[in-house]
Amino acid sequence: MNLRPSHPHPASRGPRIGVLGSYGGFNIGDEAILTCVLSCLRARRPDAHLVVLSRNAEHTRAHHPDADEVVPWEGVSRNHVLDVLPGLDLLVLGGGGILYDGEARRYLRLVRAAQTRHVPTFAYAVGAGPLTDAEDRDAVRTVLAEMDDVVVRDEESRLVLEEVGLEREVAVTADPALLLAPEPFTEAMMRDEGIPSGARLVGMSVREPGRAAEKLDEGDYHALLADVADFLVRRLDARVVFLPMERHDVRHAHAVLSHMTAPDQGRILHGDYSPGQVLGFMRHLDVAVGMRLHFVIFAALTGVPVLPLPYSGKVFDFARRLGAPALVGVAREQAGLLLAEVDRLWDEYPQRRDDLRARMGELSASARETCERCGSLLDEVGAARGSGDAPAAGPGPADERPTGDGPTGDGPADDGPTGHRPSGDGPYLTEPRPLNA
Repeated sequence: MNLRPSHPHPASRGPRIGVLGSYGGFNIGDEAILTCVLSCLRARRPDAHLVVLSRNAEHTRAHHPDADEVVPWEGVSRNHVLDVLPGLDLLVLGGGGILYDGEARRYLRLVRAAQTRHVPTFAYAVGAGPLTDAEDRDAVRTVLAEMDDVVVRDEESRLVLEEVGLEREVAVTADPALLLAPEPFTEAMMRDEGIPSGARLVGMSVREPGRAAEKLDEGDYHALLADVADFLVRRLDARVVFLPMERHDVRHAHAVLSHMTAPDQGRILHGDYSPGQVLGFMRHLDVAVGMRLHFVIFAALTGVPVLPLPYSGKVFDFARRLGAPALVGVAREQAGLLLAEVDRLWDEYPQRRDDLRARMGELSASARETCERCGSLLDEVGAARGSGDAPAAGPGPADERPTGDGPTGDGPADDGPTGHRPSGDGPYLTEPRPLNA
């Protein structure tokens, strides 16, 4: 099997850093996280050799040029993966929601294997829960206790780890994808998707029930989102665009469309886009309503008025930190309340812009803290091993990006109709068009 990197960087004596997560093109949120983690590590240690342990190595090789080497860890011999671990100076787990029933033990077996080979390990703003399975709970409790640093992305995850019985310090920061830089989503791309120029657009996000969302009733929430979509079509004279953040989302978007009274006003993005391009698409939206966490994060990064639909604690936690209205659960009987919240969200958004900017600045600073903690651990590893190649001093990943690409909440937002950000460090925020426009 060919494990040569598809995007080699200059040879160096820098640290070999492994990155393990749910990577390989299965979920846009996970790919956004990987982009930001690699950016952090490359900024902290330009000489590092970055090794990504991926569920789909070919996809990762093709879409993540910051990776020096990509190693498949699903569908291959266990020894093949274990052979990679002894050569690492650090194994980074995450980020993203990977510590939940049926999945946690799979990742933590590799983390434990690294620990037994004396490789330092770091949990990079991971998400945890639900965790009810005895084997998963035991793996979380024992393996995380031996990690060199554990950072979770939200308070809900910290509480889950406490409930499992983990007895150690756990830092709470924010999701790594909050540092993602947008990429252009052009008018030509809009035409290819059949989205008319100048139309008011509502973005929507759905998801499938499963281990991370076991309480979702498909028919119930499909009908609920159809009610919301129809309401916004009438209220805003808008088109509704569904953004699949994962391949299974397409089927559920079609199901919502089938419940709508105005399905001709709906579209589903069908192209294969990078996380940065999906973030760039958000610039074309006027309102966003959705379930997927990273859909909500992308909308908030762009400054779009967003109503989260919490199907789990991670979405509710982010909605709370964002100051956005959030219902408790997603159920048909909440339709009236949800429609009222959407209506109020639109009307009150101009008055909430400054508060959103400040909150996004705080969240982005929290996300950068994870990178700083990881960099500090790298410093300690280098010092302990007497490598003599101290980490390069310099800015973190947010400062490495071109000016204006990352939200810090310090700069003014452009109020113009095009929605392009000015230079500066403020979050990307746009003004919703008035309803009578």
